[in-house]
Amino acid sequence: MNKNAKTADPALHGHPDLVASITEEIRASGPITFARFMELALYHPRFGYYSRLETRADADADTPGGIGEDRIGWGGDYFTSSDVHPVLAQALARQVRQMDDLLGRPDLLTVIEMGAGKGTLAHDFLTACAKESGGVFDRLRYMIIERSPAMQAAQRATLVPWLGQSGRVAWVSKLDELSAGSLVGVLFSNELVDAFPVHRLRIEQDEPKEVYVDCQGGRFCERIWPISTPALKEYLRRLDLSLPEGYNTEVNLEALAWMKGVARVLGRGFVITIDYGHTARDLYGPDRQRGTLLCYYHHLVSEDPYTRVGLQDMTAHVDFTSLAAVGEESGLHVTGFTNQMSFLMGFGVEQLLESLEPGSAEFQSVVQLLRPEGMGRTFKVLIQHKGVTEPQLDGLRFRPFFGEALSQNAMENHG
Repeated sequence: MNKNAKTADPALHGHPDLVASITEEIRASGPITFARFMELALYHPRFGYYSRLETRADADADTPGGIGEDRIGWGGDYFTSSDVHPVLAQALARQVRQMDDLLGRPDLLTVIEMGAGKGTLAHDFLTACAKESGGVFDRLRYMIIERSPAMQAAQRATLVPWLGQSGRVAWVSKLDELSAGSLVGVLFSNELVDAFPVHRLRIEQDEPKEVYVDCQGGRFCERIWPISTPALKEYLRRLDLSLPEGYNTEVNLEALAWMKGVARVLGRGFVITIDYGHTARDLYGPDRQRGTLLCYYHHLVSEDPYTRVGLQDMTAHVDFTSLAAVGEESGLHVTGFTNQMSFLMGFGVEQLLESLEPGSAEFQSVVQLLRPEGMGRTFKVLIQHKGVTEPQLDGLRFRPFFGEALSQNAMENHG
């Protein structure tokens, strides 16, 4: 760590080197968009939340833990479904096996996970595939797209059992490294898109204005200025949104570019996107006038992104309508849209619960993934396909009411 950076104003809470870097950029070129601020806070190549090679204890003496422990998991800032119980990975393995059948069991089936966290989901997925006799494991190549060296190191540590198997697991840092149409298989992500940098908007005098981040008096502060790119107005126009005065929300332009990149890489196969979010109609509804941006630190939730900068996670809910629409424009057809509870029900999670002792720790873990008021319904599953004719998938057997609404919205507003 650069000790000289500690001379940055102590009132700017966060990783001192990161705070100094952001402050320097603002002083050199003026206030930056919130999307740029979030990009630096999470993904600055040296000091970002997901990028640092050192432990958080090096930046915050009150917080012990290493890269695997101090960010993701029960001892970290937040946990994912894969930290709760391996049943999601087991369901994904069964779903991929069905997709492999629909693809004609190719000689090489590539499964790409985009943003694999600590590698827990990958570990449980590979374990489930290896247990199936006559399954896809012998033909399976598992690839992880991860731009953070720190997270790659954590993933390698988790996936040690498979590192000695030639070609079994591989890493690339960017989706762009893969050639167009090169993939026959499945691309999936779990809680990736919610961490993409978002533009924050506010409606003032019936016009969308944008939140910029400035530095004044030793603290980060907000400025409300005209929007930075016409793409933001186009985003709202295409969804035909009419937002009231004072409404605050987020627009994830990077998610659209990412979906186009996914469609470019996939030659034939499926895309599975798991994240917490909503259809556009719900996401930009009247009950979300404050937006959905949240920060996580030691499982404490905050709406303040300007403290603990680089030491806390930042997320915003996903607009699945726009993801589906951009995918459709790029050649990815909507197979179906459901929630995590319904997806797991498609693979008999009820039978798993019946086999467990009620009240046991494992029983409670599975229930947590299914709770309608929590992860069961908040987490959505969008599945898209390319080069396959009208596939019927077990994970989509149970569809809540919004499934058709998503496809209808996508066609009407983006057709």
